[in-house]
Amino acid sequence: MNLTGAIVLYAVLWFLTLFLLLPIGLVSQEEAGEVVPGTHAGAPARSGLKKKALWATVVSAVLWAGCAYVILGGLVTREDVMGWDQFLR
Repeated sequence: MNLTGAIVLYAVLWFLTLFLLLPIGLVSQEEAGEVVPGTHAGAPARSGLKKKALWATVVSAVLWAGCAYVILGGLVTREDVMGWDQFLR
């Protein structure tokens, strides 16, 4: 894995993790009882985006380290991946 591949893998894992974390703990304005005029009642009252971005960074770093270990450690090689289509036949 080269540097570009490592950065792309981390970015993909970060955004995937962030999008999985976004709905967790979300409270709508209607549920909070404080609907701001001009906004939808289902809009979030408090998004907690900074905290979720921090969690996404930590979780994706752990996932990236695991993926890097598998790729750089030689646990799965390109030849192994090329042979996976034999399972479908």
